Amino acid sequence: MPGRTLPTIPQADVASRNSAKLCYVTVGTKVYDITPFVEDHPGGGDLIIQYGGKDVKEIMEDEVSHLHSEAAWEILDDHLIGFVATDKVIDAVMESKHPDNIVPLQPTEDGMDEIVDQDAAADVTARPVFKSTGMSSAEDLTRETNPTADYRTHKFLDLNRPLLMQVWNGGFSKDFYLEQVHRPRHYKGGDSAPLFGNFLEPLSKTAWYVVPMVWLPPVMYGTWLASQNLPNVFQLAAYWIVGLCIWTLVEYGLHRCLFHLDNHLPDNRVSITLHFLLHGIHHYLPMDRYRLVMPPTLFVVLATPFWKLAHTVFFYNWYAAVAVFCGGIFGYICYDLTHYFLHHHTLPAYYRELKRYHLQHHFADYENGFGVTSRFWDRVFKTELPPSKVLKAT
Repeated sequence: MPGRTLPTIPQADVASRNSAKLCYVTVGTKVYDITPFVEDHPGGGDLIIQYGGKDVKEIMEDEVSHLHSEAAWEILDDHLIGFVATDKVIDAVMESKHPDNIVPLQPTEDGMDEIVDQDAAADVTARPVFKSTGMSSAEDLTRETNPTADYRTHKFLDLNRPLLMQVWNGGFSKDFYLEQVHRPRHYKGGDSAPLFGNFLEPLSKTAWYVVPMVWLPPVMYGTWLASQNLPNVFQLAAYWIVGLCIWTLVEYGLHRCLFHLDNHLPDNRVSITLHFLLHGIHHYLPMDRYRLVMPPTLFVVLATPFWKLAHTVFFYNWYAAVAVFCGGIFGYICYDLTHYFLHHHTLPAYYRELKRYHLQHHFADYENGFGVTSRFWDRVFKTELPPSKVLKAT
């Protein structure tokens, strides 16, 4: 019977698996998923979690603390899932004339010589990673995910199969779902992973240019209609700008209070599936070009209450309410286009800073940094992310 081929796992990924829900340890270059053993460990699960994501060879051989038996090592071998490689090991592979000497790990003797030459063997600590996302930098968002290895490792979603029914039928707890959906994956260079897997698939995808094509004409018509019935252009501009300013708060509120309902999300599959469709899929696959802007049908649903709100607040003048609403919808158009270009284009200086800020929300801290077109309301409500050079990964 042929031996199984195990994956080579980046050390950053190993280091981030350090909780009771998912716990890896290493011995040398071998990686073990000991999650099933956490509760059964004679010394208590807390002791194992203390060494989660780390090398346990020294502690397992320590006679003072507890010298482990051969049976313990055999149990560990039953949980072998792959081999660990640091970034420098991977760099050595890229430069090697015989990469098969190095990976799949463990390396041959010649391969180890090449690693030493690359100064990789001394790289025993991973790049620091953010615990909530398992990532270190914006560049990690575009590192392609191996669907098979990812599914085997995390037991969450198989990117090669329609995602929606996996979420619906997965039986995931809220905590496990939120942990996994906020650990970004990257599918086949940015392609869209299957969501429905049937004739509904095209309805789940929206190109960025659909947003101005669909919404600019109504905004222009509504603005013209208001201009014909308001006393002067100054009132029109004032109401329109009020709507634009209101949108900035709506943008923040939707992102923080609806899209990131997270901790207040009911723990059932209906709520989890709706969360995934509304915003979870964007955090799970943040570089998917066709699931980045809002589908027109979804925005109609979200915009309808604000149409009614505008007419409730500005009840004294129907056309003033229309002008306010049109200013707000224009703000939405700017938001969705900005969001798309922050993910996928090189931008002028101001937008480059916004890009860094927004991508931090994805790779570092999804519980803060809710502003997309600006960070103004993040400052007001104390959810602003620090500058990238101040961020500390743990």
